[in-house]
Amino acid sequence: MKDLIAKFILGSPSREHFPDLGLPEFGFVGRSNVGKSSMINYLTRNNKLAKTSSTPGKTREINFFDINGEWILADLPGYGFARISKNERSRIKKLVMDYVDYRKDLYCLFVLIDSRIPPQRIDLEFIYALGKKEVPFALIFTKADKPGSKETRSNIQDFEKKLLADWEELPPRFVSSSKKKIGKEDILNYILSILGSTN
Repeated sequence: MKDLIAKFILGSPSREHFPDLGLPEFGFVGRSNVGKSSMINYLTRNNKLAKTSSTPGKTREINFFDINGEWILADLPGYGFARISKNERSRIKKLVMDYVDYRKDLYCLFVLIDSRIPPQRIDLEFIYALGKKEVPFALIFTKADKPGSKETRSNIQDFEKKLLADWEELPPRFVSSSKKKIGKEDILNYILSILGSTN
């Protein structure tokens, strides 16, 4: 697999600033502090691409990156972070949902889930909303530094059971760890398979 060359395009604080890029787009979103920026940097082999922080809520706009001139990577703000103002929290929620509702070139939205903790209501509600809107999405279980551990397996299985209570089939799922370098090839191969099926 060839290396990814990622170039920052712009950051959009609102729908009015969304760029019209005309390329297949893949978004990455998740609850605050789920490891999204680390995952993006791991996928692109560029530790400075997405800003990482131990403080949740670092990303406040949608950052768009050109990947090899072939597709767009969109880094969305984390949802559910409480330690910001109510107005800012509402703005970010609207920004994320505007992206989901209006991004015509969105081929897949990767929803990141923390594999270290039990299923969270906010994640499940967000996924259900995507289903109602018929948005194509896949799940990435992050921070699986010990993918074979009983706790990780149990959390992932519990999440899948929660989904199967209302869904006939599960979406594509990936297990990853930027720390242990797990999951990159599977995720990128999935993106390439989608790109290949549309050519």
